[in-house]
Amino acid sequence: MINHLIVGPLLLPLLVGTVIVLNTNQPIARLRILGLSSCLAVLVMAGILLFQSAQGPIQSYVLGDWPTPFGIVMVLDRLSAMMLFITALLALLCLAYAARGTDRQGKNFHALFQFQLLGINGAFLTGDIFNLFVFFEIMLLSSYGLVLHGGGNRRTRAGMHYVMLNLVGSSIFLVGVGILYSLLGTLNMADLAVRMSQAPAENAALLQAAGLILFAVFALKAALLPLCFWLPDAYGFTSAPVAALFAVMTKVGVYVILRVYCLIFSEFAGVGANLLSAWLLPAALITLAAGTAGVAGSRDLRRITAYLVIVSVGTLLAVIGTFQREAIAAAIVYLPHTTLMTAGMFLVADLIQRQRPDAGSGLTPDRPVGQPTLLGLLFLAAAVAIAGLPPLSGFFAKVMMLMTVKDNAGAPWIWGMVLGGGLLTLMALGRAGSVIFWKLLPGDDPETGPENTRDSGPVYALADLFPAAALLAISPLLVLFGGMITEFAFAAADHVINPVHYIEAVLGPDRSLPLLYPSGGE
Repeated sequence: MINHLIVGPLLLPLLVGTVIVLNTNQPIARLRILGLSSCLAVLVMAGILLFQSAQGPIQSYVLGDWPTPFGIVMVLDRLSAMMLFITALLALLCLAYAARGTDRQGKNFHALFQFQLLGINGAFLTGDIFNLFVFFEIMLLSSYGLVLHGGGNRRTRAGMHYVMLNLVGSSIFLVGVGILYSLLGTLNMADLAVRMSQAPAENAALLQAAGLILFAVFALKAALLPLCFWLPDAYGFTSAPVAALFAVMTKVGVYVILRVYCLIFSEFAGVGANLLSAWLLPAALITLAAGTAGVAGSRDLRRITAYLVIVSVGTLLAVIGTFQREAIAAAIVYLPHTTLMTAGMFLVADLIQRQRPDAGSGLTPDRPVGQPTLLGLLFLAAAVAIAGLPPLSGFFAKVMMLMTVKDNAGAPWIWGMVLGGGLLTLMALGRAGSVIFWKLLPGDDPETGPENTRDSGPVYALADLFPAAALLAISPLLVLFGGMITEFAFAAADHVINPVHYIEAVLGPDRSLPLLYPSGGE
């Protein structure tokens, strides 16, 4: 039975985004209702798909009922369903935060937001490598407008760097896809996996070059060193709800690396087998080190949070880089935690910044914030979660990751970098909290407020604080449902690490036989 709900997270943002474009001059309240309703509906659909994926096998949906591998195909497994749900939840809360006033800074914010959601969801669902390029472009074109939303010199400069790098990356992507198509004659990822396993030895160099070219593109999306230097400015200077949503964009790069190199360049891939085995782990560890150095050296809470995104990417890919089933499962457990907590910190940093009109999010003394207790508790919750301290989810996810890689040859490096990075992150966030909440200008008392009558920024209502608080409240829920999430993650890792499941779902059981019996035996 065909599950038409699979294309719902694509069609609804496309439809609503188009409607908003055609009604741009309508009152902002109507656009907010349209956008929030769309995000809520996508969240419901993603929740249903997540439940369905946990109950059954991998599902495929062929648009136009073309025979595979010729048609456009969408594939839903546990990992893609989880990513859809995380994205939908994050998008709803980020848009709710933006609806408190940020969305007024630009005319096309709500339309761009919907198209951004379309691109991200498409990247998670597509089973065709050229359509992965298409959804990347939709995602990136929307992100260009969102990065520049609100204007300003620093935002424009950072946005232009971001745009130029990604334009180069898109061009390189086409080169890699073109090489694969010219040699293997297909773009369907399941079919690419089968044909890669049968590719002749004389094509080995070109096929491996194509795989490394694509890895460079995916590394740029994921912000892997040395392709991560665009991120601190782009995320640090854009508006807070956009930066929070972008916390999941780097995970698109992580997801695609995991998908492509466990499917097309898996251990069954013949001349392209295990292409990243020698590359991914050291690159991830260096990225983790660079991100940690950025966290420790930054003097601005927004930039600290941006560097934390790089730290999370390095941590995830270091564990994934072992290409072990248990390690990939642990990374899948850690992924929702790190995505949602860094997004929550972006919103908390913005709440703090708006009550410090002089220093903003900079780590310099200023008059006390207007609501130190509320903002202090939110900041403390975010810092504890991100640093990986008990009893929140970051602690248990990190312990699980470290235990699953303990027998790997690179375990001492992984343990040292992850634990050292966590310690430096804790110290940096502790320093940031001390400066923001306790290191005040002479004559100011955090209990009584400033002696002069200077306005300390807006006083937040519950609706202003709810999106950030809701994101941070997910951390204890991840602990509460930890057993269920871990079981789900291991099942998802089974599907990822063994490409036969994916190929059978897309092409049928007979097409997976060349991987299992490359010599034609039974």
